[in-house]
Amino acid sequence: MNLYELLEIDENNFDMDILKKNYHKMCLKYHPDKGGCPEKFKLIQEAYEILSDENKRTMYNNYKRFLMKEEETF
Repeated sequence: MNLYELLEIDENNFDMDILKKNYHKMCLKYHPDKGGCPEKFKLIQEAYEILSDENKRTMYNNYKRFLMKEEETF
């Protein structure tokens, strides 16, 4: 799963303000107390936790690049 796609963020033009805006919008939509999906809500929270932290985001991006290179070799 691509965390950027989950939060509807352009990976190549990352913007923290857009991340926050989309996160809040999706939390309102998927919050279990509002009739949303608890599983999707949890995924959204985890994605935000990773993408909002610069170190975690860098590790995630590096891991994604590694996986893409691995797929190219097969």
